[in-house]
Amino acid sequence: MLQVDRLTKTYRAAGGPLTVLRDVTFALAPGASVAIVGPSGSGKTTLLGLCAGLDRPSSGAVSIAGEAIGELDEDARALVRNAHVGFVFQNFQLIPTLTALENVLVPVELAGDSTREAEGRALLARVGLGERCDHYPVQLSGGEQQRVALARAFMNRPKILFCDEPTGNLDGDTAAVMVDLIFGLNRERGTTLVLVTHDLELARKCSRVIRLKGGAVVSDETVS
Repeated sequence: MLQVDRLTKTYRAAGGPLTVLRDVTFALAPGASVAIVGPSGSGKTTLLGLCAGLDRPSSGAVSIAGEAIGELDEDARALVRNAHVGFVFQNFQLIPTLTALENVLVPVELAGDSTREAEGRALLARVGLGERCDHYPVQLSGGEQQRVALARAFMNRPKILFCDEPTGNLDGDTAAVMVDLIFGLNRERGTTLVLVTHDLELARKCSRVIRLKGGAVVSDETVS
C-alpha cells in the first residue's frame, strides 16, 4: 500500500543545505499500522508529508497503492490523495465557514460527488456527533473538532490514513476516545495507518514502530 525508497529531503538555508530526512526506506502492506516516533526535529512530519504527496522529495521515491507520486505535478498528486488518502492533523484544519457536515463532505464535493450526505451524517454519528451536523467549528470543543476531522478523513474511503499528532491538542479522556476511533475505523475498514506521535504508549498500539533521529531511521521494530 505504501512503498518508500531511499527518501531524502534537503532544504536550502542561509548557512547552506539542510538535510532533514536521509535515505528512509520502508514498505507497508494493506491494513498495516505504523507509528513514526522520534525527538522534535527528527523529520517525522517531513516524512509524513512526503509519504502523503504534500511535498516532493529531493531524492528517492514514494508509491501509494502502486502509483509513483514523486514525479507527478501538484494536480495529479491531489487526484491520488483524493482517491486513496485520508488525513488527521493536530490542528484540525476545519473550514470555519462550513458546518460539521459540510466539512466532512469536502473531499467528495471536491471529487464532484454530491450524493453522499447520508454517509457523511453516518460518519459523524459514528464519531459521536450525530446531533452536531449543523454546528460550525467555533461551536465545537477541540475534541469535537478533531472528531469532525476524523470523520472527514474517512469520507473518501481512504486506503491509507495519515495522522500527525492526532491527540497532541486533546486532554487525556478526549485523546483516549480519539485513539479508540482511529484504531476502530482502521480495523473495521482495513485502512492502512501511518501515525506520527511523541506518545510512546500510543505508538505501541500500532503493529510497527519506526524511530527517527537526525532524519534517519535508527530502529524499525514489530510490536508483539
